[in-house]
Amino acid sequence: MKSHTLDRLATLAATKQAHARVVRISDGRETLVRPDRVEGDLDAPSDVIQAARAALRTDASGMVASGNDRYFIHVHNPPRRMIVVGAVHISQPLATMAALAGFDVTVIDPRGAFATAERFPGVALLDDWPDEAMAKLGPDSRTAVVTLTHDPKIDDPALIAALRSTAFYIGALGSRKTHGGRLERLAAAGFDARALARINGPIGLNLGGRAPAEIACAILAQAIQTLHLGGAK
Repeated sequence: MKSHTLDRLATLAATKQAHARVVRISDGRETLVRPDRVEGDLDAPSDVIQAARAALRTDASGMVASGNDRYFIHVHNPPRRMIVVGAVHISQPLATMAALAGFDVTVIDPRGAFATAERFPGVALLDDWPDEAMAKLGPDSRTAVVTLTHDPKIDDPALIAALRSTAFYIGALGSRKTHGGRLERLAAAGFDARALARINGPIGLNLGGRAPAEIACAILAQAIQTLHLGGAK
């Protein structure tokens, strides 16, 4: 590995930016593929770049072929994170399930009586208001943001912060009517239809369940689907 590539890898890792190192086996030339750009001294074919970006989505390093050349794709992804806004009943099984699925979970709720270590053992808790908490956490392309309170004073600031970030998944609990009102408020705040379409509402895959754990399962399933398949139905 060349020294400038090593330095760049260290910088990207320190700033928690997803990237894949692509090395041509025949001569060792390499490039770094990121979700939005390519940098390095190797002019990799478009199909290899596409494969590298697919590997980023699936966390799967491996070998690919293009023409007469073979390339090794080494994925470097920051940790998966899930930010849950609202320490409600659904949040408890969701935090447990998401952790088992490999997410670093943080629960935000300014209502101190809800976000307690007794209700969320081993989970990172923040009692800041969501706009302040989201600024501290800095959601990125490996972050899912889930709002569950039904309270616009709590959910809306979190959604605004999420929409201004590169969070790969945004979901909000509520009926279609509730979601319609939410979209109207966010549109008034300056978000266009394309931005608002990033919000999954009503949240979760339609699994038919109504119990808190069932809803949590539906939310986690939709987040995982979006991470790996881009939200394909």
